[in-house]
Amino acid sequence: MSVISRDKNLIKIFYTSNSTIGKQTLAYLKSSFKDILEIDIEKTKVTGTQWVELAENLKCKVGDLIDKIHPDFEQNYDAKTNLSSQDWIKILDKHPSVLTYPIVIFGDDVYQVNNPSDVEKYIDDSSAGLDEQNP
Repeated sequence: MSVISRDKNLIKIFYTSNSTIGKQTLAYLKSSFKDILEIDIEKTKVTGTQWVELAENLKCKVGDLIDKIHPDFEQNYDAKTNLSSQDWIKILDKHPSVLTYPIVIFGDDVYQVNNPSDVEKYIDDSSAGLDEQNP
């Protein structure tokens, strides 16, 4: 199954709940009052095909999704490690905390978010004015 959603009202986030950036990005998304599908990769396995699809949509390699200076990575691998896509996927499966940044999908658009407040520019303004309607 494709990770890309044709539903423009559904926001997907792939993140690790052990990451401050991931938790903050999720909080920004929840404040949008949109439908959100949370995929906490600490609890939910992402298939190899899905990792490849995410990387392709981000125009990068699967290995680029990994924080090579994260303590969990450095403890087991050298920063200059050169691996196949399958090996990088195995690392993400075994150590989900090494995901560099949360990945957010808005319909057909895929972004990796390194600053949680950046998601605001991707959120549709359709939720604007909700507070004004509730006195």
